[in-house]
Amino acid sequence: MPRAVYVLALGIFAMVTSEFVVAGLMPQMAEGLDATIPEIGYLITAFAAAMAIGGPFLTVAVLKMRQKSALAVLFAVFLAGNVLAALAPDYRTMLVARVITGIASQAFFGVSISLAARLTRPEVRGRAIAVALNGLMLGTLLGLPLSTVIGEHLGWRAAFWAITGLTVLAALATLAGVPHMERADDGGDLRQELGAFRNPRLWLTLTTSTFIIGATFSAFSYLNPILTEVTGFATGTVPLLLIAYGAATVIGNTVVGRLADKHTIPVLLVGLLLNLGFLVGFAAFAQLSVPAVVFMMGIGLVGVTMNPALVTRVQRTGNARPLVNTVHSSFITLGIIIATSAGGPAIDTFGLRAPLWIGAALAVLGLVSLLPDLKRRRAQAPTTATTAAVDATEPEPAKV
Repeated sequence: MPRAVYVLALGIFAMVTSEFVVAGLMPQMAEGLDATIPEIGYLITAFAAAMAIGGPFLTVAVLKMRQKSALAVLFAVFLAGNVLAALAPDYRTMLVARVITGIASQAFFGVSISLAARLTRPEVRGRAIAVALNGLMLGTLLGLPLSTVIGEHLGWRAAFWAITGLTVLAALATLAGVPHMERADDGGDLRQELGAFRNPRLWLTLTTSTFIIGATFSAFSYLNPILTEVTGFATGTVPLLLIAYGAATVIGNTVVGRLADKHTIPVLLVGLLLNLGFLVGFAAFAQLSVPAVVFMMGIGLVGVTMNPALVTRVQRTGNARPLVNTVHSSFITLGIIIATSAGGPAIDTFGLRAPLWIGAALAVLGLVSLLPDLKRRRAQAPTTATTAAVDATEPEPAKV
């Protein structure tokens, strides 16, 4: 695996940590910005919406640049937004800062995944994408708790300054460790980039990603209140459980990355079936500590960890260029927005288990969206078998 892929993972880790930091510091930021907790919650929504809507437009703006140069520009935009967040004197300034960092991080994901694919051979691209996306998993495992600890002890602004330092480190590592590749022969042309979206199969593939990630985040977004108010864990125990959940995502991401290239559709099918079972089990037995932890860990193993297989499927259906990858990330973010926006009202009406049932419903929709590919695989299997049988029975040419 090229070292540059690990460098890309460091940049993704820095940006994911920035994405999650608000969730861990809501009370402190509310007090510091003279805002309410719900208003601070809107900063998370604004970040996600900026990623989903603004990310593809920023990607289009850097299409004609070499990908290493594009990454440098995106680092600069992200740093500007993060410094603005650290210095924000009021809520409105912080809201602007979150929009800027959200747009930059989404474009960065798309360009990074595209570059990871270009840096590696086709047969190991799934593994390369998994390595790059480990930055996302480690953001859950380490970034969120570390930024929360810094914010609690040194103030919420210190957490943003720490992320700024981490981003500078990632940018310098990128400049030093990522090769300055020539632009692809078929890259940089907006018409060619947009041409991939004429394929109806690509839109169905993107929708599957929305359902899979939405199903997972329906549970993840509300793990804290579910584990404390339904399962009955002490508040101090929940961070340890979240670290365990993050460790499960790292393990699952590594395993899926090994299988994504050769077994893309089977991996997604098995992952969705298992996630559906874990979500239903968690919803049914959330009041029991041992089953609740087992099902929570299961969701960590087979939820967001489907990303390498999702990316591989999208790239095979469309292409591995930056715009397709960025739009794919937007569809993933759309899943998060759906999960979090539906979960709140459902809790008010049906209680804290409701998001888990919403996640199960989204997993079922994900399975339905896989049916065309499963039918296509079955239709191709007899043809492949017939061809192999003909090849086996055809006599060898006579030797002269």
